[in-house]
Amino acid sequence: MSELPSHEALIGRLGTELVPVRRLLPPWLRTAGWLLLVVAIAGALLMHYGDAGMLRRLGGAPDLAWAALGAVITAISAAWVAFSLGVPGWRAGWAWVPLPGALLWIGASGLGCLRTWLAPDTSIATLHQSADCLVFIISFSVPLSLLLILMLRRACPLRPVLTAVMIGLASAAASASLLEICHAYDSAATDLLTHALAVALVIGVNAAMGGRLLSKA
Repeated sequence: MSELPSHEALIGRLGTELVPVRRLLPPWLRTAGWLLLVVAIAGALLMHYGDAGMLRRLGGAPDLAWAALGAVITAISAAWVAFSLGVPGWRAGWAWVPLPGALLWIGASGLGCLRTWLAPDTSIATLHQSADCLVFIISFSVPLSLLLILMLRRACPLRPVLTAVMIGLASAAASASLLEICHAYDSAATDLLTHALAVALVIGVNAAMGGRLLSKA
């Protein structure tokens, strides 16, 4: 009967079979990497549409500029939270970080329902044109969400659903920010409802599907 291996031999054998694990980059650095893609898309849209229309519309209605700023802040903070939730020791309470930016985004956008005279150089979107906004936000949110999921799968987040919600919020907010470059209409009730529907769909799909993908990493 062969002699059983000693504990020292067993530990030595297991140690030689270990594969070194590459450390993840800090959350802020991975967030910056994702934002590079968003900036590249914004640059391509600006090359195609120019910035004159966007600047004229935002200058005519300062609340729209504040809403755009809120969307940008929400995208950055939600992406950072998504990456941070994959770091051991980070609490779920960090998910409240995007709230101020989201409140600015929602609140400033809501002012568009109360006025049209602040932006005399812009027009109100029809229902069909508002539907185009929904398609735009969803179309850009899909690749942005997939990239975030791919970047986060190796981190194995302990809260995959909450992380997926942050992914959806970041992607939807980034897409809404990109829409400002080519969005030639003032904020009316139908337009805002369409945007809200698009954001809700993106977050909902990410929560349902993104959580499963992240939990299988």
